[in-house]
Amino acid sequence: MTARRGDWLVPSLLLLLALVPSVAGGVRVVDLARGGPITEANARFMAMPLPVLLHVLAAVPFGMVGAFQFSAGLRRRAPRWHRVAGRLLLPLALVVAVTGLWMTLRYPWPAGDGVALYAMRLLVGTAMLGSVVLSLDAIRRRRFAEHGEWMTRAYAIGMGAGTQVLTHLPWFLLVGQPTEGPRAVMMGLGWVINIVVAEWAIRKGLSSSSLPLPTAPLGHRPEATPASAPSR
Repeated sequence: MTARRGDWLVPSLLLLLALVPSVAGGVRVVDLARGGPITEANARFMAMPLPVLLHVLAAVPFGMVGAFQFSAGLRRRAPRWHRVAGRLLLPLALVVAVTGLWMTLRYPWPAGDGVALYAMRLLVGTAMLGSVVLSLDAIRRRRFAEHGEWMTRAYAIGMGAGTQVLTHLPWFLLVGQPTEGPRAVMMGLGWVINIVVAEWAIRKGLSSSSLPLPTAPLGHRPEATPASAPSR
C-alpha cells in the first residue's frame, strides 16, 4: 500500500503543478470564445486567437496526461495505455512548442516583458521543440530509453508555467507586481528548476520509477532485460 502511494506521488504533484496554468488557460479560452472584454493584457490574443487557442488546447492535455506517464505502476499494469498516451503526447508537445515559438515571434510583447525574457522564451521554446524532434528520431531508431529521456526534458520545459506560478508567488505576496528585471529572473528560474530536476532524475537512473517507459509500438514485445538490471 505504501509503495502504491509512493508510485502516485510524482503524478499527483505534476497534476497540481499543471492545475493553475490549466485553469488560467481555460479562462483564456472562455474569454476568447465570448469575444471580450478586450483589455491591454488580452488584446494581442483577441486580434489573432488561433495560436493561443491551439497552445492552450494542446498544453492542458499535455500536462495532465503526461503526468500519468510518470507512474511506474500504471505503466506495468497498463502498458498499452502508456503507448497510446505516448502517441497522443508527441503531437501535443509539437503543437505546444511550435505555437509557443510563434506567439513569441509574432505577438506584441506583453507589459513587463523585455529583451531578456524574449530571449529566454525563444531559447526554451527551441529546446522543447528540439527535444520532441529528437524523441521522435529516437523512437524511429527504436532507442526507447533515449526517447523517454527527451520526452522527459520536453515535459519539464512544457511544465514551466506551473513552476513559474511558485517562483512568482513570494514576490507577489511581499512586493507586488514585478517589474521587467525581477519578472525575467522569476520566469527563468521556473524553467531552470524544471530542467535541473529533469536532468537529475535522468542521471539518477533510466530505470527510475519516476521516468516514463519507452513508447514502444503497439504490440511490440521488448527484449528481456538482464536479471541484474531493473525492469523498465
